[in-house]
Amino acid sequence: MNQIPEQKRKQFYPINQSFRDYLKTHDRYFELPLVYEDLLQYEDSFPLINEFGKDTLWQTLLFEQHRGREIYEGLKRIYVQLRSEGQESVLKNLYIDRVDLCTFGNTKPMRIRVVNQFNDNHDYFYIKKADASRVYGLELEELLSPNAINFLIWHDTLIEEHIIGVPGDQFIQEYLPRSDIHEVRLAKEFIKFNERCFVRLLGDMRSYNYAVEVTPDFEESQYRVRAIDFDQQCYEGKRNMYLPQFFKNNLPVVQLCTKLINKDTALQYQQEERALIKRRLNFSKSRIVHLKSCMCEDKISSNEKTEELKKELSEMHNNYNFLKCKNMGEITFLNLSITLNLDKEIGFYP
Repeated sequence: MNQIPEQKRKQFYPINQSFRDYLKTHDRYFELPLVYEDLLQYEDSFPLINEFGKDTLWQTLLFEQHRGREIYEGLKRIYVQLRSEGQESVLKNLYIDRVDLCTFGNTKPMRIRVVNQFNDNHDYFYIKKADASRVYGLELEELLSPNAINFLIWHDTLIEEHIIGVPGDQFIQEYLPRSDIHEVRLAKEFIKFNERCFVRLLGDMRSYNYAVEVTPDFEESQYRVRAIDFDQQCYEGKRNMYLPQFFKNNLPVVQLCTKLINKDTALQYQQEERALIKRRLNFSKSRIVHLKSCMCEDKISSNEKTEELKKELSEMHNNYNFLKCKNMGEITFLNLSITLNLDKEIGFYP
């Protein structure tokens, strides 16, 4: 994976007060002992090499001894807040094994490895700069996808849990050729994942931005494709950026879908996924409406990208209402209304 040139990095959009109030209302906002910038006070770093001797493009950070103790204690407290609502009785069981800095991501996230000293079981969590579009993406994932997701905000720092699964690029390279893969089930899940991304306009789902969960069942395995990077939530201007099927590194899975799933069956799977999203939306309607009020008053992409996307979606849906949209929030909720066939009275029209 290549590093992203500085001029191509995604523009950062801070969390405004309205969205901050939303996060407080819905128990996402907590006072934490550290912020992202505290971890930048490291003394040295060295490349993290994987089990095959290859550079992972992550750097393991080294801290001055006294400062390191303070940071590691703060990181343990953050982990306990994230995982067990701040139950400090478990702190004595934990130690911080490693702090890694990602050198190729848009926001240069930190990955923290936490170990239980009594059984050597380990877990991870991430510390990132709290870009508003990413946090909107996390909230929409919680509300509209089949996946619960755990994260915290403090000032401009985002704490995210680790999402378990095989990274998509690794899955395509190592797992897809296996004879024990249930190809039809995998193809069905990718079609449903493709639909989930487009309905709520989650972009840039290249193979390294999602993971595949494999769950053994009494008759072969089931699969769940999960987004693991949310910073392209309704940010890009091109419609195809919100459809994973159009990224080249997803081509092996797309070819599998084309080979095994006919058009009518693909439409059936799309409709099934839309029905589930609609059911989730109705279940959490008041929270969705609150989130919409924040997104539709916020700026989370450029004017150029906003104009481009609303024109492309207007042509695709043959619906002029997109041209009335003033920002990406309005475009997102109009796309939800149209793809889920919401009644206009309860829909999200501009």
